[in-house]
Amino acid sequence: MRKLLLSSNGSFVIEKGLSLLFDDISNIKLAYITTAGKGSSDKTYIETHKEMLKKEGYDFEELDIEGKTEDELRELLKDKTAVYVEGGNTFYLLKAVRESGFDKVIKELIEKGVSYVGSSAGSYIVCPTIEMATWKPKQKERFGVEDFTALNVVSFLVTVHYIPEMESVLKEKISNAKYPTRILQDGQGILVEGDNYKFVGEGEEIKL
Repeated sequence: MRKLLLSSNGSFVIEKGLSLLFDDISNIKLAYITTAGKGSSDKTYIETHKEMLKKEGYDFEELDIEGKTEDELRELLKDKTAVYVEGGNTFYLLKAVRESGFDKVIKELIEKGVSYVGSSAGSYIVCPTIEMATWKPKQKERFGVEDFTALNVVSFLVTVHYIPEMESVLKEKISNAKYPTRILQDGQGILVEGDNYKFVGEGEEIKL
């Protein structure tokens, strides 16, 4: 059965999210994919999250998918029980996902029962599109990406880092979107088990 956790922020994943997917975290062999951070000006969050992973006792390997081939990725990921794709620049990440063949490899792994965990950009790429990355007032560098088609592993969109100031913009964008949209604040996520989706985390789910 496929298992995914799509979250807004990485600290939630590390402190609470992974334990929603695994009864015993000591059994996890985690690939921590930080490629999206290469498209961000501030990368300090990656070092913070690596320290958190160490502190929580996770067995993880940091990986950059950019410049890899499908065969290299299959070899690097063959013994992993979970793949955690960190946030950063969604466009940069999607470009690397396509060029490396990670899109094909990760779908194979999910079907085999490897758990997929995404935070922010890592959540966006498994949706049908990454159009949500264009919904924020402050636009990010797109690195030449014009086709927003994503992996379509789940049938809905997520938009992350929600704060009340985004309400009016998101209402308009969501009403025009082709797919249903789930809104996540930091500290929240969507747990996917098979075809079942469950809201998890602190507070109530925002509905606009």
